[in-house]
Amino acid sequence: MDGSASLETHHDPRAHAAEHEHHELGWWRKYIFSTDHKVIGIQYGFTGLIFLLFGFSLMMLMRWQLAYPGQALPVIGKWLPHIFGPNTMVDGKMTPDFYNSLGAMHGTIMVFLGIVPLAFAAFGNFVVPLQIGAPDMAFPKVNMASYWAVFVGGIIMLISFFVPGGAAKSGWTSYVPLAAIADSGPGHLPVFNGQTLWLIGFIFLITSSLLGAINFIATIIQLRAKGLTWMRLPFFVWAQFVTAFLLLLAFPPLEAGIIMQLMDRVAATSFFMPVGLVVNGAPLSISGGGSPLLWQHLFWFLAHPEVYVLILPGMGIVAEILANNSRKPLWGYKSLVFSVLTIGFLSFIVWAHHMWLTGMGSAVSAFFQTTTLIISIPSVIILSAFFISLWGGSIRFTVPMLFTTAFLPMFGIGGLTGIPLAFNSADLYLHDTYYVIAHFHYIVAPGTIFALFAGIYYWFPKATGRKMNDFWGKVHFWPTFICMNVIFLPMFLQGMAGMHRRWYDGGQGWNVSNEHTIWGLTGFQWNTPISWAAWIMGLAQIPFIINFFWSIKHGEKVNDNPWEATTLEWTAPSPPPHGNFVTAPVAYRGPYEYSLPGRERDYTMQNEPVEPAERIRRKPPAEPVLV
Repeated sequence: MDGSASLETHHDPRAHAAEHEHHELGWWRKYIFSTDHKVIGIQYGFTGLIFLLFGFSLMMLMRWQLAYPGQALPVIGKWLPHIFGPNTMVDGKMTPDFYNSLGAMHGTIMVFLGIVPLAFAAFGNFVVPLQIGAPDMAFPKVNMASYWAVFVGGIIMLISFFVPGGAAKSGWTSYVPLAAIADSGPGHLPVFNGQTLWLIGFIFLITSSLLGAINFIATIIQLRAKGLTWMRLPFFVWAQFVTAFLLLLAFPPLEAGIIMQLMDRVAATSFFMPVGLVVNGAPLSISGGGSPLLWQHLFWFLAHPEVYVLILPGMGIVAEILANNSRKPLWGYKSLVFSVLTIGFLSFIVWAHHMWLTGMGSAVSAFFQTTTLIISIPSVIILSAFFISLWGGSIRFTVPMLFTTAFLPMFGIGGLTGIPLAFNSADLYLHDTYYVIAHFHYIVAPGTIFALFAGIYYWFPKATGRKMNDFWGKVHFWPTFICMNVIFLPMFLQGMAGMHRRWYDGGQGWNVSNEHTIWGLTGFQWNTPISWAAWIMGLAQIPFIINFFWSIKHGEKVNDNPWEATTLEWTAPSPPPHGNFVTAPVAYRGPYEYSLPGRERDYTMQNEPVEPAERIRRKPPAEPVLV
């Protein structure tokens, strides 16, 4: 069914305006329990940014213990026990249990409460309906429910810091049997303990993503503007479309697994608990023989597609900004679309490369090694198309473009360093070392998070009608860019030297990684400059925070299309009213028609009709005359 018909007959913005003309919503319905996709997108945005800052703060605490193990944290160390409990920072010194909690919650919060709500839900909610010419999402009330589900899940995760025993300590992967017995027994409440609250909060986060995914798929299929065919969609919409399918198909197995793990904790089941466990010197009574490997399969069946849930929206943002600031069409648009569809399919058949150490057979290992290598091909195609799109362009280095061009090599480093991990022989050594930390963070930190910053600077004028300050944007960019590399590049060296990723004090890895120096420092000595770079990068976010809030009221006022872009969202007023568009837009051309020959402007918007002169095809060459 063509979505254009439904847009014209059932979703005319003027009809919406007439419906609500005499029913002005109150403040709570308009800004808190709103069903408007733009307000929900902004709610997701604020929530994601707050949790990103909180999750980053947890990491900065961990970096103190790694840089100065066993030393009291200055200034705030004596205050943290009053916030997180007396057994977290004894005399200002971090305890092993608190370090484990920080590690588990840092990963959980950054991924599931930071990047996913911001990259998928915030940008998707605000931008996708505008880019496809729709007045709202297909299911506005479901949209509101998806936001409040993630909000409740986030609150439950935060509450877990303040229950007896503190937050979850079993890693962001919650591996059993450790996760099934952690935070239980004397001194812990049966439900209000860190690990159980982690599981309950996760159920809300998954439910939120499923509701959002269904909404995005229905919206993109049904509510496209007249003339907006599939191959006229902006690449950002394609990225969100595939991301929604990843969430819809990958999250239900994990939700089932989480419910089963919750039952193992509170209802004495044994879905994942094997027989013969000895805990604290005593055999554990297990009713049946469960499988810890089953949990790993259920978790990684979600968690590897989740990597692409994190990166595909970022790629979509990069594509929009790249075309706009190079003033030329994206190179290989169709190859980009088919590549992102291929990534979506292949992401479901690579998950077991996270499980090389579980002892799988050679045939299964060979299959997952092969699919892991194959999935790098469409990723390389996308990255290559982005680089080629810069060739011959009239590049404008705006603040969004700075973050976008930084994304390209950083994501390239992240992808290339993942190839050794695809081979089980190399992974036997590198598994659970800082090499894995460096690889993953190059994908999602200077990768996805740089794309998110670029998107905030780029679409801020559409949301507010004002522009963020360019000078302070550059003050934000350069220290962040430099510190990102100082933090994560040495971690490759630490990992290859044998430094383990989770141990509080290094454990046996201390001796291994201190046997020789790398660029003048041993593996553990590198923790000091890495930690200082992390703290400086934290300070570098202050200009962004001030610039963001100051610009909402005092930023430079701009017109509806300050970047001189081509896609449909820039035809709506800034900020867009209820219903988004004054008149329902019609798409006559592709999304990236920059620098067309024979036109006065170097951009042609999608809603501009095709002129007769553009339809005239070149005459075919004359037939050669044979003499």
